[in-house]
Formats: sequence, structure tokens, C-alpha cells
Amino acid sequence: MHSFEYRQGELYCEQVPVSRIAKELGTPCYVYSYATLVRHFRAYDSAFKNIPHVIAFAMKANSNLAILRLMAKEGSGVDIVSGGELFRALKAGVPPSKIVFAGVGKAPQEIRDALKADILMFNVESPSELYAIDEVAAEVGKKACVALRINPDIDPKTHPYISTGLKKSKFGIAADRAVEEFTLASSLSHIEVVGVHAHIGSQLTEVAPFIEALKKVVQLVETLKGKGINVQYLNIGGGLGITYSDEKPPLPQDLSNAILPLVQDLKLTLVMEPGRVIVGNAGILVTKALYLKEGETKSFVIVDAAMNDLIRPSLYGAYHEIRPLNEEAGHRAKHSVDIVGPVCESGDFLAKDRLLAAVKPGELLAVMSAGAYGFVMASNYNSRPRVPEALIKGGEIHVIRTRETYDDLIKGETIPAFLT
Repeated sequence: MHSFEYRQGELYCEQVPVSRIAKELGTPCYVYSYATLVRHFRAYDSAFKNIPHVIAFAMKANSNLAILRLMAKEGSGVDIVSGGELFRALKAGVPPSKIVFAGVGKAPQEIRDALKADILMFNVESPSELYAIDEVAAEVGKKACVALRINPDIDPKTHPYISTGLKKSKFGIAADRAVEEFTLASSLSHIEVVGVHAHIGSQLTEVAPFIEALKKVVQLVETLKGKGINVQYLNIGGGLGITYSDEKPPLPQDLSNAILPLVQDLKLTLVMEPGRVIVGNAGILVTKALYLKEGETKSFVIVDAAMNDLIRPSLYGAYHEIRPLNEEAGHRAKHSVDIVGPVCESGDFLAKDRLLAAVKPGELLAVMSAGAYGFVMASNYNSRPRVPEALIKGGEIHVIRTRETYDDLIKGETIPAFLT
């Protein structure tokens, strides 16, 4: 569920007409619903209330400071994948004791900063990374708490770019080498093995892949116990999907009902890393139609948002529902169109061959389900300033990121003296 709905013929976010937000901030702009974010987090948290657990919000989905602070106030930790994300998380007030550091390429300085912050654990992806963390921990004079990420070779049945649990993926340690690697980790003087981690992919719309992977991980936990390696945490990752079009993904409670029978007797703390399922449908991208163009074989609606603002359609071929802000406009005759932006690329589109009610220049459109992997993947390609973000709470509009200026585009750049 989300808090974007038509009232009196206008699309609202909570108690605010989206057209009013667009008027105040200009377009394009991102708009998030506070009520939806809170509801989605609490639904996930409540689903696992009968077992000790830590929710570490996958901040790669949306790393705005206000969103992170909201998550922290709700009791969430975060799953980070870079030193920059660690910096953001700490600035937002996320407790270090609830920060999990994932990712295959942690640099020594990133490891050092995380150790000094005293985070909960590192998710370790390879033996070479294990040695690197041990070395940095020795320099810092600490023991690094780690969970080894196991690659269970499970097909999550999702887009190949966001499928992470197959043998050919760059992620994790092969399941058949897991015991060997846990034994190695336990032998290192500045490593403390505290957990097992498995994450098989994103936008999963079935429970079955979770169960299949978890069965392998539970078996590994039992084997490790037999060898005297008693882990405290079982990290099942994230990946639960959302509805973009007609998908019917399981709810957090469905996931809980399916996996708790497998893990509740292990006496471990469950760690989960949901991202998209919390923020995806809590945000939209608002854009304005600039021109209509009739090509020889296609019709185009040219809007002011582009692939640099929302890259998912171009990168993944992802579907985002597109709604007019004026409800009546949605009842016009439908035509097949491409919704495209101003960027100088044929790959710059928000929708292709979309059956859409006729759009007029100047009208506003909402690109739905844009809260996850939207602004966070935005760029300045074509020297386009990044757009503002607003968080709506009830009838209040809170600007949580201002629109970049042209001066921002050249910040940090210099022209050497020999060119002057």
C-alpha cells in the first residue's frame, strides 16, 4: 500500500496535491510519503517480532539523510556498501551497533573507518577480503566481527543484473567451500566470526528461492556448530519485491511465516536487509510534458525528466506505471507512445510502447514506484543538475534535498594555469 491516490480529481501524496509540490519545487522532482515509509518498515519489523532480529535497511535503495534518520527513529539499522554510505549513516544518527558492511570491494580505508565506528559486522565475500580485514584490524588494534557471505547457487528468478546468488555471480563464497573458509576465518587473530550471510538477489516475487537458499544456510550453521564455530547471527539479506505493474510479491508476513519454522530453533539473531520493499512504492518522480512528436513509426511524449534522473527503465528495461496528476486526463483515448527525456541518447526513455491516455504539453505526470534506486542512481549526465527531493508528512511539505544549480555542476573542477 502507498499514500498516493486521487482525491477530487487530483493525485495526492498524503494530504498534499502533488501539483502543489511540483509548483513549489519545479519539475522534475522526487516526492516521498512519510506515512508509507513508516507503514512499510513497521510491517516488516512486526512480521518478525517473535524472533530476535535486526533490520538493516539497504540504504543503496535510497540514501537521503532524512530517509535514513526516519529509519533510525523507527529502530532500523542499515546495510552499507561503501565508506560514503557509512559516512551518511553516521551523519543520519544510525547506531553503529546496527550497521552491516556488505560489498565485494571494501578498500582498506573503508574497513578502517568502519572498525573505528565499531559497526555490528562486515559481510565478507572472499578469502582475500578476509585477510585484508584481519590486517587492517591488527593495525587498528581491534577484532573485526564478520559474517561470511555464502553463495548458495540459487536462481532468484529476477533480472540478471540484480541476481546475486548464482555460481557465476561476483558475490559470496561458494557453498561447497564454506566450511573451509569459516575455518580459515576462525584461525585469524583479529577476526571474530559472528554470522552467516546469504543474499540471492533483488525484486524477488516468490518465497520459494528464499526457502531454498535458507535450507542450505541452516545446514551450514549446523555443520559449523559441530566444528565448534558457533555463530550468533543469521543474515538472510533482503530482496523482497514490490508491485510495479501486475506483480504479486509475498508480503513480509508471508516471508516470515515461511522461514521462521526453519530458523526459530537455531537460537540466533536474524539480520535482514530490506530496501526496495520499504521505499520503492513510497516515492514518485514528477515530470512535465514538454512536447509531442509524431515520428514515422512511433509517437513520442517528450518530458523534462530523463535517464539521468531515473535510469531504471534504460538500465534494466524496468516498468514504472505513469499516471497523470489530473485524474480526468487519464480517461482520454489511449495511444501507444514512448515517454522520452531530453538526454542525447536513444536509450533515454521512461517508457516504451506504452498505451497511455493522451498527454498535452505542459501537463504533469507521476512516474510511480520510484522511491528505490531512483534519485540514488541519478547523475549529472548531459550536465543536468540533479533534482530536488521532498518528504510529505500529512499536510506538510519538507524539502529534504534542494535542486542543484549550474554552479554545483562545476564544483571541484579547475582549469590549469597553462590553459588560461
